[in-house]
Amino acid sequence: MTILIVEDEPHAQYELKRLLNNISASFQILACIDSIEETVKWLKENPQPDVIMLDIQLSDGLSFEIFKKHDVRSPVIFTTAYDEYAIRAFKVNSVDYLLKPVKQEELTAALNKLDMIRLQYSGAETLPAFRQIEELIRSQRPEYKTRFIAKVGDQIKHIDINEVAYFKAEDNEVFLVSNDNRRVIIEHSLDQLERVLNPGDFFRITRGYIASAGSIGKISKYFNSRLLIELKPPADDKIMISRVRVQDFLKWMDR
Repeated sequence: MTILIVEDEPHAQYELKRLLNNISASFQILACIDSIEETVKWLKENPQPDVIMLDIQLSDGLSFEIFKKHDVRSPVIFTTAYDEYAIRAFKVNSVDYLLKPVKQEELTAALNKLDMIRLQYSGAETLPAFRQIEELIRSQRPEYKTRFIAKVGDQIKHIDINEVAYFKAEDNEVFLVSNDNRRVIIEHSLDQLERVLNPGDFFRITRGYIASAGSIGKISKYFNSRLLIELKPPADDKIMISRVRVQDFLKWMDR
């Protein structure tokens, strides 16, 4: 069986290859690709694989764009970090959907299912299901805040999310600190902000600060495996990432 892996996380690529090798040494992994454009290019230049292992969220968008740009006739097994109930809703025909992190037994079952239905498989018949899944995923993607309003004297100001450096809690109030060091009070707690900010752009570095990626300046190792952070513009406090948060913070910075 020839297999194309489309996955933008190196660790997930490694895990899929390891699991596939555990199932059968005869599997031939043709390539590991991490973007929509590179996948379309590869499919145009190579014979169709027996199966494509396809992540839903790639570095340059949702992988459903591949089907709009190329006539994909290979069976597809999706891998996704989205909620399991959404996956169960679309376990139809020849396509399967595996929740990350992918488990050995689930991958084995998906490949066995593929073997059973291979003769009945038709790529064209599954395209409506792909469209349904795309609509579901797009509808479930949260809408993050794009701007804030704040009272400044007798005026009400609006601040675009791209202007925000970080949020700071102080004396039962939360301040928005802009890239040009304006400080305004907003009507949100840090807990509320965590739910409405894009987690790819903002990280709660301490109990009292949520910072944007662009506000992170110098990062230094500190005593007891902690990290000392310098913010831009400078904060009034000494900002340290706790030992238990270091790995999450570094993973966020490495997106």
